[in-house]
Amino acid sequence: MRALRIGTRASALALWQARHVESLVRAQPHAPPVELVHIRTEGDVQSDVPLWQTGGSAFFTKEIDRALLAGTVDVAVHSLKDLATQIEPGVELAATLPREDPRDALVSASGVTLAALPRGARVGTSSLRRRAFLARVRPDAVQVELRGNVPTRIKRLREGGYDAIILAAAGLRRLGLAHEVSEYLAPEAFPPAVSQGVIGVCARSGDAPTLRWLTPLDDRAARLASTAERALLRKIEGGCQVPLGALATLRGGTLELSASVCALDGSRQLSARAVATAPTGVQLSSADAAALGERIADELLAGGAAALIAHEREARAVEAP
Repeated sequence: MRALRIGTRASALALWQARHVESLVRAQPHAPPVELVHIRTEGDVQSDVPLWQTGGSAFFTKEIDRALLAGTVDVAVHSLKDLATQIEPGVELAATLPREDPRDALVSASGVTLAALPRGARVGTSSLRRRAFLARVRPDAVQVELRGNVPTRIKRLREGGYDAIILAAAGLRRLGLAHEVSEYLAPEAFPPAVSQGVIGVCARSGDAPTLRWLTPLDDRAARLASTAERALLRKIEGGCQVPLGALATLRGGTLELSASVCALDGSRQLSARAVATAPTGVQLSSADAAALGERIADELLAGGAAALIAHEREARAVEAP
């Protein structure tokens, strides 16, 4: 039996995720052998460039998806928040794994919470979304650019470069670093990135011999939540370049989605919330989830999100080197 080749970045978190998918495949009866193939992405090469200057989404994924299309690998494993909302033609999202904690987490040098940090504290972050909501909650904080994998970021904190850093809780928990968390940031104040905490598993469209091992891994709650969130982001035409956070939650037959767009200086925030409920005896579909995301996007756009985003993009264009 031919081995199933899984393409992955070589960072500690990416390897954890790929090995997790490997273990789930191997646990199935008559599973094929599995091999991991390390692929270097643009995000790995340009490790010193602020994410907001990278010019688009798929910064950490496109080389892996191209290897998938070229037949170099059979499976691509991604942090779903890194995957563009418009997936490469010929690639399909075969499985969304059960969601880890979607929240952001504060890791502070002294172990204190965000509110307890001293005035003018140096806080490291790598995304426009976190910069914007941090400015709204703690406008006095000095924001310092932060790149690198999770262990590297924590090392830089311990070396004294920052008073605190903000990371995804999911990555910390998966790497056994939950003990480093000083505070889990409430989604009401710090809405997470779209699909944060979800692992996405991709394959070539129509590749039945591969898909048979991946489709059983799909988690319905994660699929519906991420579909709603990604539809919202797709309509707003964002990526990691937009200060937008969103979180969808499935409870019984109801899918709830809340989202916020925030100015980078924290001066203005637009928020929206809506639910989709299936009729009795009927399950919500991916189409229902996508429609919910688009409805929230329409509400945000009608409230001025397009103008806010355009203003932020113009400001960054002036700021960029």
